[in-house]
Amino acid sequence: MEKLADIGLIGLAVMGENLVLNMESKGFTVAVFNRTVDKVDKFVSGRGKGKNFIAARSIEELCRSLKRPRKVMMLVKAGQAVDDFIEKIIPHLEAGDVIIDGGNTHFPDTVRRTKYVESKGLLYVGTGVSGGEEGALNGPSMMPGGSPAAWETVKPIFQSICAKAGGAPCCDWVGENGAGHFVKMVHNGIEYGDMQLICETYQIMKDLLGMSAQEMHEVFKQWNEGELDSYLVEITRDILACKDDDGALVLDRILDAAGQKGTGKWTAVAALDMGLPLTLIAEAVFARCLSAQKDERTEASKLLCGPKPAFSGDKKAFINDLKNALYASKIVSYAQGYALMRQAAKEYGWTLNNGGIALMWRGGCIIRSVFLGKIKDAFDNNPELTNLLLDPFFKDKVLSAQESWRRVVAAAITNGIPAPSMNAALNYFDGYRTERLPANLLQAQRDYFGAHTYERIDRPRGEFFHTNWTGKGGDTAASTYVV
Repeated sequence: MEKLADIGLIGLAVMGENLVLNMESKGFTVAVFNRTVDKVDKFVSGRGKGKNFIAARSIEELCRSLKRPRKVMMLVKAGQAVDDFIEKIIPHLEAGDVIIDGGNTHFPDTVRRTKYVESKGLLYVGTGVSGGEEGALNGPSMMPGGSPAAWETVKPIFQSICAKAGGAPCCDWVGENGAGHFVKMVHNGIEYGDMQLICETYQIMKDLLGMSAQEMHEVFKQWNEGELDSYLVEITRDILACKDDDGALVLDRILDAAGQKGTGKWTAVAALDMGLPLTLIAEAVFARCLSAQKDERTEASKLLCGPKPAFSGDKKAFINDLKNALYASKIVSYAQGYALMRQAAKEYGWTLNNGGIALMWRGGCIIRSVFLGKIKDAFDNNPELTNLLLDPFFKDKVLSAQESWRRVVAAAITNGIPAPSMNAALNYFDGYRTERLPANLLQAQRDYFGAHTYERIDRPRGEFFHTNWTGKGGDTAASTYVV
């Protein structure tokens, strides 16, 4: 009898190749296919030699080699390639079979594709897979959503191959249609924020405190043993100690022009669409955009001057301030990300397990950290928590870090060192805790020039008014504004 595979995978690039090796190591037989067929032959005669892989040289052959219900996973470039493969796969499947997209897909596409695939009598899963090459091989964090009926079919494989934290799998069902890819998108947005905050901390250490790479390495090493323990702090520690063949620091030879693949931008755009202040993550995205203007910045540096950084004071105490400022800003990053997921759940009718999402992120993924256990506790204590800053633990942490935070941001501004995300985090905190913002003046301005109306503090919410500010206008008002 011909041997059948437990799952099929399309796309033997870095993530796909390592993920199927992970699956096979957990006892699953995997059928593999790649658009460039010679990659299949190269894989099964190379890293996959002697293992439980079935080489498929066409989509039809891949689907024919699978156990029912069939499970076909794609790890291909987001966009048209996914739609193209879906069209090629559908004719070879039957009711109850599952198509899985494991790429970094924009969530509206997953919403659309779930509906389309279900209309063909099939099931669809869009799952975020985080952890990079190492995570794919040894255990990623996975965030599946899509057709709820598909979960029991893919669950045994997904939870076997994912990372474990405290014995629990870093993978659980997220929600309907695009929920899984939305949560992965927010994960990546928070990742942008975390990375930018660490980079700002590094620049302040380097330019203001004049610290050597070895000194910074030692500080990040110490921080990684405390409440800032995380994958990103850990790799920053290692990067600061990595030398080139000639003994020079590798970091000093890397061009300061950052790339991006779009997930951070998607997160910021989603926040704008929903009217949510995702300021820290947006600044992290813009910081990458500014870094990419390397040639322009080089010319500007010759013409535009600012203060020369100079530090006087207790260096050790200021490093502790930096730690507190980084931690407080990190809290804001997650607070904004979770607020966005909360709003998306309302708009799309998803039921998101916020504490469960924190558990999914505790292992295998880029933002994994001890910090996430506290987020799980916060939502266990109050499932209806509107903002992490209102949780007793996080509130106390931010308030206790507040003086350090302000000193660091003030020092950066005074010394002309850009720290956009840390500054945005503090501004968000100050805005969120302010009962009366100057938006009353803003609304007056809008009503003055455009008759856009306003609400009054002495009347119930939902009633709108217009003032004839100049005495020359009429009583006709424009449509009301969106809160």
